[in-house]
Amino acid sequence: MTEDKKNTEETQEKEEFEVVMPEANRVEMPATEFKEQPDYLKTFANFYISKFDESDLEIMDVYDGNHDVIEINTYLTNNMAFSRRNLVKHVLNIHGDRFMDMLNNIQKQTGVDPQNMKTYEDWEKWYTDRRNEIKQTLS
Repeated sequence: MTEDKKNTEETQEKEEFEVVMPEANRVEMPATEFKEQPDYLKTFANFYISKFDESDLEIMDVYDGNHDVIEINTYLTNNMAFSRRNLVKHVLNIHGDRFMDMLNNIQKQTGVDPQNMKTYEDWEKWYTDRRNEIKQTLS
């Protein structure tokens, strides 16, 4: 076999088994757009998440009109890897209407104006007062 013929056969053999990888079509997901939420709603969501972390949401069930607590809690359970600040931002983006439903029920049933509840401590005091209103029984 001549040198040229041997090189031609080797070249054909290499081309026959050469794997060509196409360039991947990369698609970037658009950045999440967050609606601007009022401060009182952010404060309430932060308070709610802290009570969720403490497994202390019994009082909130009273103000749950449309299975809001279940939906919010499921979201929180599935996204606990977020920092608290990001969790508040994300849960309000998805379930802001559910938090507003609960706040509306709180306002109707207790007369508390959520817009006047500006701090975590305001909500903590309110929650403690609600808990103290529950009649205790001795068994």
